[in-house]
Amino acid sequence: MKTVGLRELKNRLAEYVRDVRSGEGVLVTDRGDVVAELLPPGQATAQSGGAPSGLVALAKAGRLTLGAENDAAAYPKLSRLLKHGRAAELLDEERGGR
Repeated sequence: MKTVGLRELKNRLAEYVRDVRSGEGVLVTDRGDVVAELLPPGQATAQSGGAPSGLVALAKAGRLTLGAENDAAAYPKLSRLLKHGRAAELLDEERGGR
């Protein structure tokens, strides 16, 4: 993935858009900090597995490790503690005539 400063991007925008169109991503920096990422349509979601692009960029730079995708099977289904409507009844009893 190419990295380009804001001023250079402004001056040579058409060239960088052609690069993106051909499938190459471009990181845009402002004073050395990455502020934007130009990617071909649909590549951001397929590439990141659902993680925000900023986190993916940090992971590529070796500054963090992305966690595993959430697995609903890892969380057991809990049984209901109160019957349906019982919480409202308890609140009504507690409040009295208020």
